[in-house]
Amino acid sequence: MTDEDVQQTDARDDGPGPWWADLGTWGAVALIAFGALAAAWVYFRLPGTPEELAVGYYQAARIIAIGSVIVGCTVLGRRRDRTAAAEETAEPEGA
Repeated sequence: MTDEDVQQTDARDDGPGPWWADLGTWGAVALIAFGALAAAWVYFRLPGTPEELAVGYYQAARIIAIGSVIVGCTVLGRRRDRTAAAEETAEPEGA
């Protein structure tokens, strides 16, 4: 067997990503709104609220935090793309 017969690839299949990976901006905004709704649900002690209120607030805060991180990453990514596009158009073309 020669080296030509052996194919080596560096690509790895890690399987599916986390559930929030493909939400996008509006999905992240919906997560933040859902987290706020969950916090209000716990505050008013509506049915289904855990006996320990701290647990409910913790879960709501986690949802809000995930949404905030996704929105932040999306906004920063768009800002970088705009900056790169502006720099690309501002460069003079050489001979």
